[in-house]
Amino acid sequence: MTAQARPYRSVLYIPGSKERALEKAKTLPVDAIIFDLEDAVAIEEKVNARTLLAETLAAGGFGPRAKIVRVNGLDSEWGRDDVLAFVGAEIDAILIPKVGSAADVQAVAELIPDVPLWAMMETPIGMINAHQIAAHPRMAGFVMGTNDLGKELKCRFRADRLPMLTSLQLCLLAARAEGIVAVDGVYNAFKDDDGLQAECDQGRDMGFDGKTLIHPAQVAIANAAFAPTEAEIDLARRQIAAFEEAEKAGLGVAVVDGKIVENLHIVTAKETLAKAAAIAVLEGGE
Repeated sequence: MTAQARPYRSVLYIPGSKERALEKAKTLPVDAIIFDLEDAVAIEEKVNARTLLAETLAAGGFGPRAKIVRVNGLDSEWGRDDVLAFVGAEIDAILIPKVGSAADVQAVAELIPDVPLWAMMETPIGMINAHQIAAHPRMAGFVMGTNDLGKELKCRFRADRLPMLTSLQLCLLAARAEGIVAVDGVYNAFKDDDGLQAECDQGRDMGFDGKTLIHPAQVAIANAAFAPTEAEIDLARRQIAAFEEAEKAGLGVAVVDGKIVENLHIVTAKETLAKAAAIAVLEGGE
């Protein structure tokens, strides 16, 4: 499965220091796992977590799930060794924390070749420099760090996320301009299904590819929210069929359900069907 076709509906954080959690992750119906060596690992466990994670990933068993390693920042005593520990490893990306500029990406790129790099977008300067970060040739994905961002902005956390919408949209604009993945931030109240559903729906409506999660109980809601619905799949098929018939008749537009269908709608329809097919492949490989 190519990086572009791969779904990222559910992206679950797993502490790199927790052996039981690492093993359980092999059985969860998630699209991707962020193996965390940064915030989720206590200072005294940093080195042991790095060793455990490297050994666990080398042993395999994670199936089709995308494997993303969040390292400590290069400004810490662990960051450089974190990155070097995964040179040549079978992983899908290195996730760099608190990226503020393309220079932060380049510093990691120089340590590890041939591995896609992702950026945690969680600081005001990161928001301002979102496009230059997205445009780095090794950059492949953005993850919104809404907890840290909220702290830095000194904003109130609201259900509608109004204080963060500018930041979220700036990162989406940059990601879409450069054709990279964009994953929404976490929802902290992991027992609040209704709140999670609302935030997933908002993120999906905005255009995010999926949502980062902090608990396995959140996976099913995210998977459903960021997958094409049966109605969307049916509409996409009918739009493509109608447009093909219109083209045969020498017309440039078709009409489906009383609405004009142009070529731009067909691009979206094909993307919908491609995403549905990629999800089916992923789930079939569990």
